[in-house]
Amino acid sequence: MHVLSVTTTPSAWHGTHTLASRGDGITTALGLHPQLAHERNSELPLFDELLPRTHYVGEIGLDGAPEFRPHWAAQIAVFDHVLQSCARAGGRILSIHSRRASQAVLDCLENCPGAGTPVLHWFSGTVRDLERAIGLGCWFSVGPAMLKSDKGRALASRMPRDRILTESDGPFAQIRGIAAMPWDVQCAVDTLSSLWLVPRDRVAQVLTENLARLMPQSD
Repeated sequence: MHVLSVTTTPSAWHGTHTLASRGDGITTALGLHPQLAHERNSELPLFDELLPRTHYVGEIGLDGAPEFRPHWAAQIAVFDHVLQSCARAGGRILSIHSRRASQAVLDCLENCPGAGTPVLHWFSGTVRDLERAIGLGCWFSVGPAMLKSDKGRALASRMPRDRILTESDGPFAQIRGIAAMPWDVQCAVDTLSSLWLVPRDRVAQVLTENLARLMPQSD
Protein backbone atom coordinates (compact mmCIF):
# COMPACT_ATOMS: atom_id res chain seq x y z
CA MET A 1 0.00 0.00 0.00
CA HIS A 2 1.16 3.53 -0.79
CA VAL A 3 -0.45 6.38 1.15
CA LEU A 4 -0.65 9.99 0.00
CA SER A 5 -1.22 12.20 3.02
CA VAL A 6 -2.64 15.56 1.96
CA THR A 7 -2.33 18.75 3.98
CA THR A 8 -4.71 21.69 4.32
CA THR A 9 -2.14 24.48 4.83
CA PRO A 10 1.50 24.97 3.81
CA SER A 11 2.48 25.45 7.45
CA ALA A 12 1.28 21.90 8.18
CA TRP A 13 3.48 20.31 5.53
CA HIS A 14 6.78 20.05 7.41
CA GLY A 15 5.33 18.53 10.57
CA THR A 16 3.21 16.04 8.63
CA HIS A 17 6.11 15.15 6.35
CA THR A 18 8.41 14.40 9.28
CA LEU A 19 5.91 11.89 10.73
CA ALA A 20 6.69 9.51 7.89
CA SER A 21 10.11 7.91 7.49
CA ARG A 22 11.65 7.62 4.07
CA GLY A 23 10.72 4.35 2.41
CA ASP A 24 7.67 3.55 4.54
CA GLY A 25 5.21 4.07 1.70
CA ILE A 26 3.81 7.39 2.93
CA THR A 27 4.14 10.59 0.90
CA THR A 28 3.02 14.04 2.04
CA ALA A 29 1.39 16.48 -0.37
CA LEU A 30 1.64 20.26 -0.03
CA GLY A 31 -1.80 21.84 0.11
CA LEU A 32 -3.92 24.88 0.80
CA HIS A 33 -7.53 23.79 1.16
CA PRO A 34 -10.18 26.02 -0.46
CA GLN A 35 -12.17 26.17 2.77
CA LEU A 36 -9.17 27.86 4.37
CA ALA A 37 -8.10 29.99 1.40
CA HIS A 38 -9.41 33.26 2.82
CA GLU A 39 -7.72 32.63 6.19
CA ARG A 40 -4.39 31.28 4.99
CA ASN A 41 -3.68 33.09 1.71
CA SER A 42 -0.77 34.74 3.51
CA GLU A 43 0.92 31.31 3.38
CA LEU A 44 1.25 31.36 -0.41
CA PRO A 45 4.92 32.48 -0.21
CA LEU A 46 5.57 29.48 2.05
CA PHE A 47 3.79 27.26 -0.47
CA ASP A 48 6.13 28.49 -3.20
CA GLU A 49 9.15 27.97 -0.94
CA LEU A 50 8.21 24.35 -0.16
CA LEU A 51 7.00 23.35 -3.63
CA PRO A 52 10.43 22.16 -4.89
CA ARG A 53 10.48 19.58 -2.08
CA THR A 54 7.52 17.50 -3.24
CA HIS A 55 6.03 16.00 -6.39
CA TYR A 56 2.54 16.14 -4.87
CA VAL A 57 0.20 19.07 -4.24
CA GLY A 58 -3.07 18.77 -2.35
CA GLU A 59 -5.53 19.32 -1.11
CA ILE A 60 -6.26 22.32 -3.31
CA GLY A 61 -9.23 23.47 -5.40
CA LEU A 62 -12.54 25.26 -4.94
CA ASP A 63 -15.60 24.78 -2.71
CA GLY A 64 -18.95 26.21 -3.81
CA ALA A 65 -20.95 25.26 -0.73
CA PRO A 66 -23.06 28.18 0.62
CA GLU A 67 -20.92 28.67 3.72
CA PHE A 68 -17.79 29.17 1.60
CA ARG A 69 -19.28 31.15 -1.31
CA PRO A 70 -18.64 34.50 0.44
CA HIS A 71 -14.92 33.75 0.09
CA TRP A 72 -15.10 32.74 -3.57
CA ALA A 73 -12.75 35.46 -4.81
CA ALA A 74 -10.08 34.39 -2.31
CA GLN A 75 -10.51 30.76 -3.33
CA ILE A 76 -10.05 31.58 -7.01
CA ALA A 77 -6.98 33.73 -6.30
CA VAL A 78 -5.34 31.00 -4.21
CA PHE A 79 -6.16 28.19 -6.65
CA ASP A 80 -4.89 30.17 -9.63
CA HIS A 81 -1.68 31.03 -7.76
CA VAL A 82 -1.09 27.39 -6.85
CA LEU A 83 -1.67 26.21 -10.43
CA GLN A 84 0.63 28.85 -11.86
CA SER A 85 3.34 27.98 -9.33
CA CYS A 86 3.06 24.31 -10.23
CA ALA A 87 3.30 25.13 -13.92
CA ARG A 88 6.46 27.17 -13.36
CA ALA A 89 7.90 24.26 -11.35
CA GLY A 90 7.37 21.86 -14.23
CA GLY A 91 4.07 20.35 -13.11
CA ARG A 92 2.94 18.36 -10.10
CA ILE A 93 0.45 15.62 -9.26
CA LEU A 94 -2.56 17.53 -7.90
CA SER A 95 -5.25 16.29 -5.51
CA ILE A 96 -8.19 18.60 -6.18
CA HIS A 97 -11.35 19.39 -4.22
CA SER A 98 -14.30 20.46 -6.41
CA ARG A 99 -17.45 20.25 -4.26
CA ARG A 100 -20.22 22.26 -5.98
CA ALA A 101 -17.50 23.87 -8.08
CA SER A 102 -16.59 21.37 -10.76
CA GLN A 103 -17.17 23.77 -13.68
CA ALA A 104 -15.03 26.49 -12.13
CA VAL A 105 -12.28 24.00 -11.24
CA LEU A 106 -12.19 22.74 -14.81
CA ASP A 107 -12.08 26.32 -16.10
CA CYS A 108 -9.02 27.00 -13.95
CA LEU A 109 -7.32 23.79 -15.09
CA GLU A 110 -8.05 24.60 -18.71
CA ASN A 111 -6.47 28.02 -18.27
CA CYS A 112 -3.29 26.49 -16.81
CA PRO A 113 -2.58 23.29 -18.74
CA GLY A 114 1.02 23.04 -17.52
CA ALA A 115 0.12 22.69 -13.83
CA GLY A 116 0.48 18.92 -13.91
CA THR A 117 -1.78 15.89 -13.56
CA PRO A 118 -5.12 16.71 -11.91
CA VAL A 119 -6.62 14.01 -9.69
CA LEU A 120 -10.20 15.01 -8.87
CA HIS A 121 -10.96 13.85 -5.35
CA TRP A 122 -14.55 12.67 -4.65
CA PHE A 123 -15.83 14.14 -7.92
CA SER A 124 -19.53 14.99 -7.63
CA GLY A 125 -20.22 17.15 -10.69
CA THR A 126 -22.55 16.48 -13.59
CA VAL A 127 -22.02 13.85 -16.26
CA ARG A 128 -21.24 16.67 -18.67
CA ASP A 129 -18.57 18.00 -16.29
CA LEU A 130 -17.17 14.49 -15.97
CA GLU A 131 -16.87 14.15 -19.73
CA ARG A 132 -15.11 17.50 -19.87
CA ALA A 133 -12.73 16.46 -17.08
CA ILE A 134 -11.91 13.25 -18.94
CA GLY A 135 -11.17 15.31 -22.06
CA LEU A 136 -8.81 17.51 -20.04
CA GLY A 137 -6.84 14.45 -18.94
CA CYS A 138 -8.04 14.39 -15.33
CA TRP A 139 -7.68 11.38 -13.07
CA PHE A 140 -10.12 10.50 -10.29
CA SER A 141 -9.81 9.23 -6.72
CA VAL A 142 -12.82 7.38 -5.33
CA GLY A 143 -13.48 6.10 -1.84
CA PRO A 144 -16.04 4.22 0.25
CA ALA A 145 -17.93 7.38 1.21
CA MET A 146 -18.33 8.52 -2.41
CA LEU A 147 -19.36 5.08 -3.59
CA LYS A 148 -22.13 4.78 -1.01
CA SER A 149 -24.41 7.03 -3.08
CA ASP A 150 -26.18 6.16 -6.33
CA LYS A 151 -24.74 9.28 -7.96
CA GLY A 152 -21.22 8.44 -6.85
CA ARG A 153 -21.43 4.93 -8.24
CA ALA A 154 -22.95 6.20 -11.49
CA LEU A 155 -20.12 8.68 -11.97
CA ALA A 156 -17.47 6.11 -11.06
CA SER A 157 -18.87 3.70 -13.65
CA ARG A 158 -18.25 6.34 -16.35
CA MET A 159 -14.68 7.16 -15.32
CA PRO A 160 -11.83 5.69 -17.41
CA ARG A 161 -10.64 2.62 -15.56
CA ASP A 162 -7.01 3.45 -16.31
CA ARG A 163 -7.34 6.82 -14.53
CA ILE A 164 -8.92 5.76 -11.23
CA LEU A 165 -7.23 5.59 -7.83
CA THR A 166 -8.72 4.81 -4.43
CA GLU A 167 -8.83 7.12 -1.41
CA SER A 168 -10.02 6.86 2.18
CA ASP A 169 -10.66 10.61 2.71
CA GLY A 170 -10.03 9.92 6.39
CA PRO A 171 -10.31 11.22 8.99
CA PHE A 172 -13.15 13.34 7.56
CA ALA A 173 -14.94 10.43 5.90
CA GLN A 174 -16.24 7.80 8.28
CA ILE A 175 -17.15 4.14 8.03
CA ARG A 176 -19.72 2.92 10.54
CA GLY A 177 -19.09 6.05 12.60
CA ILE A 178 -15.31 5.61 12.76
CA ALA A 179 -12.76 7.71 10.86
CA ALA A 180 -11.76 5.95 7.65
CA MET A 181 -8.27 4.45 7.60
CA PRO A 182 -6.06 3.80 4.54
CA TRP A 183 -6.90 0.08 4.42
CA ASP A 184 -10.61 0.90 4.23
CA VAL A 185 -10.12 1.57 0.52
CA GLN A 186 -10.72 -2.16 0.16
CA CYS A 187 -14.43 -1.30 0.41
CA ALA A 188 -14.01 0.84 -2.72
CA VAL A 189 -12.26 -2.03 -4.48
CA ASP A 190 -15.25 -4.26 -3.74
CA THR A 191 -17.68 -1.67 -5.15
CA LEU A 192 -15.59 -1.15 -8.29
CA SER A 193 -15.55 -4.92 -8.77
CA SER A 194 -19.36 -4.87 -8.81
CA LEU A 195 -19.53 -1.86 -11.14
CA TRP A 196 -16.98 -3.22 -13.60
CA LEU A 197 -18.26 -6.81 -13.40
CA VAL A 198 -14.72 -8.12 -13.01
CA PRO A 199 -13.08 -10.06 -10.17
CA ARG A 200 -11.80 -8.11 -7.21
CA ASP A 201 -8.21 -9.23 -7.85
CA ARG A 202 -8.36 -7.76 -11.34
CA VAL A 203 -9.61 -4.43 -9.97
CA ALA A 204 -6.72 -4.37 -7.49
CA GLN A 205 -4.28 -5.09 -10.32
CA VAL A 206 -5.66 -2.23 -12.44
CA LEU A 207 -5.43 0.21 -9.52
CA THR A 208 -1.85 -0.85 -8.79
CA GLU A 209 -0.90 -0.37 -12.43
CA ASN A 210 -2.57 3.06 -12.45
CA LEU A 211 -0.61 4.17 -9.40
CA ALA A 212 2.66 2.94 -10.88
CA ARG A 213 2.03 4.96 -14.05
CA LEU A 214 1.15 8.10 -12.17
CA MET A 215 3.94 8.18 -9.57
CA PRO A 216 7.26 9.84 -10.45
CA GLN A 217 10.03 7.29 -10.87
CA SER A 218 11.98 8.85 -8.00
CA ASP A 219 9.19 7.83 -5.59
